Amino acid sequence: MSPINQKFYKKINEKFFYGWVIVGIGSLGIFASGAGQSHTFSPFIPVISKDLNISSTSITTAYMIATLFAAFLLPKMGKLVDKHGPRIVLIYTIILLGIGCIIFGAAANFLMLAFAFGFLRFFGQGSLMLGSANIITQWFDKKRGFALGLMGLGFAISMGLHPPISDFLITTYGWRHAWVIIGLSTWIIMLPPLIFLAINKPEDVNLRPDGVIANTKTTSDNNKIFGLTLNEALKEKSFYILSFSFFSISTLVTALHFFQVTILNQYFNMPSSTAAALFIPTMIAMIIFIPIAGKILDKFQTHNIIGLALLVTAASLMSITFATNTAYALIYSIIFGINNAFNLSLFGYIWPRYFGRLHVGSIQGTGQMVLVVGASIGAMPFAAAMDLGYDLLATIRLSALYPFLSAFLCFFFLRQSQKLSNMQK
Repeated sequence: MSPINQKFYKKINEKFFYGWVIVGIGSLGIFASGAGQSHTFSPFIPVISKDLNISSTSITTAYMIATLFAAFLLPKMGKLVDKHGPRIVLIYTIILLGIGCIIFGAAANFLMLAFAFGFLRFFGQGSLMLGSANIITQWFDKKRGFALGLMGLGFAISMGLHPPISDFLITTYGWRHAWVIIGLSTWIIMLPPLIFLAINKPEDVNLRPDGVIANTKTTSDNNKIFGLTLNEALKEKSFYILSFSFFSISTLVTALHFFQVTILNQYFNMPSSTAAALFIPTMIAMIIFIPIAGKILDKFQTHNIIGLALLVTAASLMSITFATNTAYALIYSIIFGINNAFNLSLFGYIWPRYFGRLHVGSIQGTGQMVLVVGASIGAMPFAAAMDLGYDLLATIRLSALYPFLSAFLCFFFLRQSQKLSNMQK
């Protein structure tokens, strides 16, 4: 960064912290990740199943295989973020995500569908979320929870808009052209702000997280930023408790996203358009509770908030099984929105909170690999229950035990490592 540019950003910072621009970019990134998220797929599943003559289990299998493939590549993506910075990684991610949307629209059989799912899951649900959270993480410390909470608003808007818009595009243009439109829209929304506005970290413009102006005579960035290495993080108990807990969230929340329309339509005779529209009150609940969740994270002990989030996940699972009418379905939708508000705020927060900023890309990439593996298999028990004639609602209720157990582990055993505490001191 040239001295002229440094002076420019310093002047901006005197009136307005540039980190909030980065929050806006990250929020757009999370919104654009909707192209690879389960809630966007939800309206497409019945149509694709009918058009390609593929069962729900087969589609879910393609989804699972592709997501598993994407999951195991995420640690590599995390290392690229650490090496090159999130900005350039995000630019290439968006380009490839748009291509993935076009490929998905051309899918004609199981193999092509699995390949297209792989593109969308890796670059959308995986890499785009990782890069968006990473760039915001670098710009905030004391206000990190609130900033990441605001980032989560992008996901809330995606959840509220992508399913009904997708349903409209399917009805108007067909499901194949719908994906072409989604891909082109992703490029239009994301590429300009990434190219012209994104900056990797505040140190690049002589700032510190939260807007503190740096001393120009200080040492290198690596001496200013601390944190555990990936190998050190893998030796910490907290990494495995977090992975176990967020595996449960990603598994079960993904299943609800993926099959919400199908569950409400087939088991409670709700029109598919109404079932898709229920993502809108979920979005509204998320918009209301995301800033609250972020503020709570900045004020209270993190392990208790994670435990609370897990209990809300369990409540979401239980509530959809009682959605016998529109009123009860609306209650489920609101609880699900609160669930997503807390979980999205935690998504980028936990890794620097427990392991520091220095190597957060590789650590988050590895942790997110576990989460995405969970997402890949989460829908399978629900699909199998439907296709094999088992009691789906009982299956969903039984699955709620997992987040209950995870919450117990977080309440009583999750703590920050002593090594990171010593670094902070």
